[in-house]
Amino acid sequence: MIPTEDASARKREIEEKLKQEQETLAFIRENLEKSDQLTKGMVSILSSFESRLMQLENSIIPVHKQTENLQRLQENVDKTLSCMDHVISYYHVAKDTDKIIREGPTGRLDEYLACIAKIQKAVEYFQDNNPDSPELNLVKARFEKGKESLEAEFRGLLTRYSKPVPPILILDAIGVDEELEVQEEVTLEHLPEAVLQDIIIISGWLVEYGRNQGQGQRVHRVRMRGAPRTRRGPTPVHRHRSSEKRRPSPSMRFYSSTILYDFMNVYFQIRSNQLDRSIKGLKEHFRKSSASSGILYSPAVQTKRKDTPTKKAPKRPGTIRKAQNLLKQYSQHGLDGKKGGANLTPLEGHDYDLRVKHLNDALSEKHGASAGKDDVLDIEIDSYIHCISAFVKLAQSEYALLSEIIPEHHQKKTFDSLIQEALDNLMLEGDNIVSAARKAILRHDYSAVLTIFPILRHLKQTKPDFDTTLQGTAASTKNKLPTLITSMETTGAKALEEFADSIKNDPDKEYNMPKDGTVHELTSNAILFLQQLLDFQETAGAMLASQVLGDTYNIPLDPRETSSSASSYSSEFSRRLLSTYICKVLGNLQLNLLSKSKVYEDQALSAIFLHNNYNYILKSLEKSELIQLVAVTNKKVESSYRELIQQQIQVYQRSWYKVTEHLTDRNMPAFQPGTKLKDKERQAIKDKFKGFNDGLEELCKIQKGWAIPDKEQRDFIRQAQRKVVSEAYKAFLQRYANISFTKNPEKYHKYRPDDVEDMIERLFDTSA
Repeated sequence: MIPTEDASARKREIEEKLKQEQETLAFIRENLEKSDQLTKGMVSILSSFESRLMQLENSIIPVHKQTENLQRLQENVDKTLSCMDHVISYYHVAKDTDKIIREGPTGRLDEYLACIAKIQKAVEYFQDNNPDSPELNLVKARFEKGKESLEAEFRGLLTRYSKPVPPILILDAIGVDEELEVQEEVTLEHLPEAVLQDIIIISGWLVEYGRNQGQGQRVHRVRMRGAPRTRRGPTPVHRHRSSEKRRPSPSMRFYSSTILYDFMNVYFQIRSNQLDRSIKGLKEHFRKSSASSGILYSPAVQTKRKDTPTKKAPKRPGTIRKAQNLLKQYSQHGLDGKKGGANLTPLEGHDYDLRVKHLNDALSEKHGASAGKDDVLDIEIDSYIHCISAFVKLAQSEYALLSEIIPEHHQKKTFDSLIQEALDNLMLEGDNIVSAARKAILRHDYSAVLTIFPILRHLKQTKPDFDTTLQGTAASTKNKLPTLITSMETTGAKALEEFADSIKNDPDKEYNMPKDGTVHELTSNAILFLQQLLDFQETAGAMLASQVLGDTYNIPLDPRETSSSASSYSSEFSRRLLSTYICKVLGNLQLNLLSKSKVYEDQALSAIFLHNNYNYILKSLEKSELIQLVAVTNKKVESSYRELIQQQIQVYQRSWYKVTEHLTDRNMPAFQPGTKLKDKERQAIKDKFKGFNDGLEELCKIQKGWAIPDKEQRDFIRQAQRKVVSEAYKAFLQRYANISFTKNPEKYHKYRPDDVEDMIERLFDTSA
């Protein structure tokens, strides 16, 4: 049970809480009533504002719409006035641009192109809006006039500023000067920088407006000055760009594509003419320089030279003149066996003067009466070789220039047309050289083929650059050089083969044989011809390989070497072919010499003849690289010739048997000192002495007029024969020294041993 006090306290507590809740409730009700009053007041205010806003909107909207209409009308009026001004300006374009169009673009290309752009827009306007108006015809005529002026300016700039490249600059570009400390790329500037920029801009404009109607893309865009350039041709011409480049206006739609081709035709015709003139100028430069001092001078690079401002003349082949001089030298002098021929001795023989005169007459008849003709031939060969190199370098430079002016997809065709005249002239000159060589071969003048060798070697060396330069041109253009190379190889191979056959079939004519048994002209000619091949081993080997002569010479072909192109043959295979060819010529020469030696009635003179020729061949092989070349296929060539030489010496020595046989005691009885001889025995001894004396005198008289040009061989043969005869003669004298066989011993004992030795020492010497 809860206590009374606690219950009362609890009750009071509850009553106090109830009272507080009632007060809170009364406060809430009072606030709700105030909130309702405020809500009613706000609703009343908003309703009044809405009503007034509606009234304001109904009043403002009509005014706003009216104002908007007025503004639109104002804008339309402004636009109409602007369009009218713009349209009216088209009617004044012809008049405004008349003066500039008539005066042309020279000196003010930017201003002129701006006028052309105005005329262009006027034409577009009248075409779209009033195609029947007379103003359209007027602005069209004005535009055509402007276009023609630009074409004329393009042609005029190219004509005025396109000049042939100076020959000295060409020579520097192809690098003929070997004295420069630093070889730098030579820049060929065909046009001044400012002129080139104007030509590029005009070209770009003509390309833009040289399209057919309806083409959607521009054919070519003019690059901004200073922008990087993409070069598509070899050997770029280095230039510097600094000023901002001008652009033409957007393209039009009504121009014929003939404009495009017209200006490209103008370009290739003008540049083609200059290319041809540059090469012809180089030829003329060679003629004049060689005719005067033979010195080429290049002021363009004189600051880079070591000690001298002059340029050495380029090394020339000189094949014909060299062969003539060598032939003349070897015909007038002997061989001493030493390299270089510094100690050549005069040829000994009684028909020396006759042979020299004969050879000089032959040389004059074959190669001209004066050495000047040889120089002219060398100049022509040298000039042609340098013109080929110049063509490649100039063509590369022309392509670099063309790539900046001509649209990309027209560059190859234009380049092909540009180089045709110069290329055709070079190929024609090459064909003439081949034709002249063929005619010479028909006359059996095989030395003429030597002119082909330096040219052919240079053509084959130049061919990779040539092919790269002509990449993308027509097949007929690219095939011109290979055709010329093939023609030269065929002609050269034919000449080599016919030369080998001519050596074998040279007729045996007595009047053509040296009376003193010296070296035959055929031998010297053959050796000299082969020596000329040393400078062109690869070229000559390729000639033989190109005609598939491996089967002819029984040389097995390496599968790697069997190719349609001669250049694909390895140098080793070509060397083997050339070695085999030389062996064939030497073999034919040996057979012919054997046949010719039979013309001599005296077997000893025949042996001397063969000895001299064999010795000449051997010494010539040893003095040059021919011995190494022949050894490629014939390792025993040197020993073979030495054996042949020794055989002929032995044959010659047999000619003395008819002298020395009188010094033997064959068929002679034994004589005792102091014993009286019978008449028959005395006569036998007298016959011995007389036979020896007569035989010695006859042989010395005959053989004194024979010739052995090689001093070493001459001394060897004399010494060997002197030893044999002297020893036999001394023994003979000693055997009959104490035997009295005559009352006049001085009649039979004519020569002392020293006298015999002196007589033999004077053999092969007409001056003794």
